[in-house]
Amino acid sequence: MAVKIDKETCIGCGACVDVCPVTALSMVDGKADCDEGTCIDCGACIATCPVAAISE
Repeated sequence: MAVKIDKETCIGCGACVDVCPVTALSMVDGKADCDEGTCIDCGACIATCPVAAISE
């Protein structure tokens, strides 16, 4: 399972990318993007996102 990112809500701050322990998140066109094959659904990014753009 992988997290879902609401691209409309994402502000492109990159905080989620910085906390991901398995580097499943990256910035694409100024928005966060998740590699579903790498994500371990740990929730670190969910807790870090300042605008609640990431969910399970």
